[in-house]
Amino acid sequence: MKDTVTTATGPTASGPTGATVARRSEAGPPAGGVRRDRRREAVAGYVFLSPWLLGLFGITLLPMLYSLYLSFTDYDLLQDPDWVGVDNYVRMFTDDPKFWHAVGATLLFGAVSVPLKLAVALGVALLLYRNRRGVGLYRSLYYVPSLLGGSVAIAIAWQTLFGGQGAINEVLGFFGIEGRSWITNPSTALGTLVLLAAWQFGAPMVIFLAGLKQIPVEMYEAASLDGAGRAKQFWHVTLPLLSPVLFFNLVLETIAGFQGFTAAFVISGGTGGPADSTLLYTLYLYLRGFGDFQMGYASAMAWVFLVALGLVTALVFRSGSLWVHYADEGER
Repeated sequence: MKDTVTTATGPTASGPTGATVARRSEAGPPAGGVRRDRRREAVAGYVFLSPWLLGLFGITLLPMLYSLYLSFTDYDLLQDPDWVGVDNYVRMFTDDPKFWHAVGATLLFGAVSVPLKLAVALGVALLLYRNRRGVGLYRSLYYVPSLLGGSVAIAIAWQTLFGGQGAINEVLGFFGIEGRSWITNPSTALGTLVLLAAWQFGAPMVIFLAGLKQIPVEMYEAASLDGAGRAKQFWHVTLPLLSPVLFFNLVLETIAGFQGFTAAFVISGGTGGPADSTLLYTLYLYLRGFGDFQMGYASAMAWVFLVALGLVTALVFRSGSLWVHYADEGER
């Protein structure tokens, strides 16, 4: 009688060989188990993302699509929207002089306030990026205007400072200079908003500080050995190496600059005066929508603003290839 019992490594009628088991253990878990684990991870991810997704669709995407629909209607918040097609857009570009005045004021405000704000932020960052005694306190103090500058209280204080009897005129009077009511003069009212925007330089200053910390000290030492002074070091070392950070700040501040509203609303008393000199685009949009109850027209203005801001941002990105220098460009 032959022995039918096999060794541990031989074949049996009831299971695979030991080598086969070893190969299966090395191959990992079955494909079905991997798919179940991935499915569980995906479900868990969507569960954690659900508050953000609800906010995206319920607070952002659906209202945007509804405002796009309203832009083709005549809607006064009290009656049902009445479809008018592209009439709002035609009226905006051909039969609304205030619209173009608001566009001009906004472009002038952004073109002056954004470069001025970045220049002040970079200048202060250059003064504060070296480690000195008490420099942390100064950095915090210079950042405070960015925390307070967008508030109604600061806009009211600014209105008082630049009024006919404000502190600015008192300082000028001390030096024998005759002052004026800066916020009620059409030629200077927008300038007060520009100064207020430039005063809020704290956020880009902090970003510039982080960028300056990343510039190797050896670059300045090499430039100094080559005979470069402070001015040449700034133009040929600091600015090229800081250009990516400058580009980042430029994009952020351009978007924020064209969205200015609070200061213009408070300082002008919600009218955009005097003589529409502070009638920024967002303020005019607000007056059309919530002042005149022309919500369809205001929705059309909002979509034009969105497209225009996207084009301006695209131009800024396009210009970046001409002046932004990255450290790894020479390695490509």
